[in-house]
Parts: sequence; C-alpha cells; structure tokens
Amino acid sequence: MPSGLVALLDDVAAITKLAAASLDDVAAATGKAGSKAMGVIVDDAAVTPRYVAGFTAKRELPIIGKIALGSLRNKLLILLPAALLLSAFAPWLVTPLLMLGGAYLCYEGTEKVVEAIFGGHAAEAAPVEGDAATLEAQKVSGAIRTDLILSAEIMAIALAEVASSPIITQAIVLALVSVAITLGVYGVVALIVKMDDIGLFLARREGAVSRAVGRGLVIGMPILMRVLAIIGTAAMIWVGGGILVHGLETFGVSGPAHVSHAFSTAAAALPAIGGVASWTAGAAFAAVVGLVVGGAIVLGHSAVTRLRGGHA
Repeated sequence: MPSGLVALLDDVAAITKLAAASLDDVAAATGKAGSKAMGVIVDDAAVTPRYVAGFTAKRELPIIGKIALGSLRNKLLILLPAALLLSAFAPWLVTPLLMLGGAYLCYEGTEKVVEAIFGGHAAEAAPVEGDAATLEAQKVSGAIRTDLILSAEIMAIALAEVASSPIITQAIVLALVSVAITLGVYGVVALIVKMDDIGLFLARREGAVSRAVGRGLVIGMPILMRVLAIIGTAAMIWVGGGILVHGLETFGVSGPAHVSHAFSTAAAALPAIGGVASWTAGAAFAAVVGLVVGGAIVLGHSAVTRLRGGHA
C-alpha cells in the first residue's frame, strides 16, 4: 500500500512537472506572439483615442469600455475560432495570409507617411448627425469594425508563432494574447484619454509640485499623442516589412533575408552598442522593404481611384 501511494505521488509529481513545463511553453509563446504584434498594438493605442473626441468627459471611459468589449468579442468569438480552423485544415494558408496582413500594414503605414508629407485625404468622411446616443453608437460601431482588421493582423501574427504547437496550446496562447492585448491596449487608451483631466485636477491643487506636474501633463499630452502616432506608423512599416521578408524566405526567396542578416551582423560588430545596432539595422532594412511595398500599393490604389474618377 505505501509503495502504491509513493508511485501515485511520483505520478502526480511527474504530471505537475509536465503541466508546469507546458505552462512555461505557453507563457513563452504568448510573450513572443505578443511582441511580434507590437507594431499593430502601438498603432491601435494611437488610433483609438480619436473615437472619444467631442464627447463629454463622463462618457469617455464608458465608450472605451464598449470598444474594448467589442474588441474582445472580435478576437475570442470570431477570429480565434477562424484561426484554429485555419490551423487545423489549411495550415499552408497561414504564411500567405500573414504576408497579406504584412502588406496591409506596409500600405497603411506608408499611406500615413504620404499624408503627413503631402497633406491629408482630399475627401473626408461626412460628419455623422443625430443625437448624442446615436452618435456614440455609431462611433463605437466604427471603432469595433476598425479593431476587427487590426485584431485579425494580431491573431495572424500570433498564430504564425505557434503554428507548430498542438491545437490546445494554440487555443490557449491565442486566447491569452487576445485578453492581454485588449486589456493592455484599452487600459493605456483609457489612461491617455483621462490624462488631461488628471493634469487639470493636479493643476488646481495647492502644492507647487502638483500644479507643475498638472500643467506638464496638460501641455505634454498632445505631444505624447503625436509621438505615439509616429511610433505606431514606424512600427507598422517595419513590422510589415519584416513579415514580408520572413514570408518570402519561407517560400524560397531568401535574398532579402540574407541582406537583412548581413546588415544585422555587420552592426553587431560595433563595440558597446552591438546588440542595439544589430536590431536597429534589421528593423531599418525591414522598414525600407515596407516602404517600397507600401509605396507600390499606395501608387496602385491611387491609380485605380483616379481611373474610377475619384480623389487619389
């Protein structure tokens, strides 16, 4: 009987170690998948605050909460099942779809660069009319539709990182990435949106330090938003370019990947800053690829629009 109990305890210990190892694998895969999607995440955080512009302060957090809930539904109820079905029945499609998403990132990022240099769209969307509740519902609906595209890119990137893992691991990792990214993005968005209110509150306090910090927040938030927009655009271009480089290598077109590796290796030889320089060189090459591909798509889209008689 004791020997049987000892054997049972040994089995329990072995199962526990296996479970712990599996959790470590899941945690590592989740972190890697999330970091790969960082470009889309930063852009999402930079874009979302515009959806609460024009609303009263008391409606800002409820609107962000509704968008966050819609984002979570997009990921868990639509994109997660679609990603698992794709992985189970057509895994060969993961890389092409990922490259398609990468090309879209390049296009969107390059389009923002073109707009910053040459001016915005010639034709803006017509203003939405109606009462406050209708306007809020329309804004939330539009934000959730936009989030579906960004979330699809995030899920495709995450799926590519765990494509060789068992289906259960894929499901857990994708679910964790979905929840973590949604909470992270919209938590940061909520903080950004309310930061000016926090600044005003501090600026009205008695202490000189509080007033100084408050004024600094009020003045600094517009600058932070511009910096976030720039970082988001840059991240989209280099992440999209990197996805295309790795995808081409998967299909046997290894020239761009070899050039990127050569630049990174050469930069790594720099004393003291080798690691940072190596990453920067690889990201810069990916950004060049992203700008070339994005520029080609922007030109093509502009040409098609002109042929149809619209505004480029």
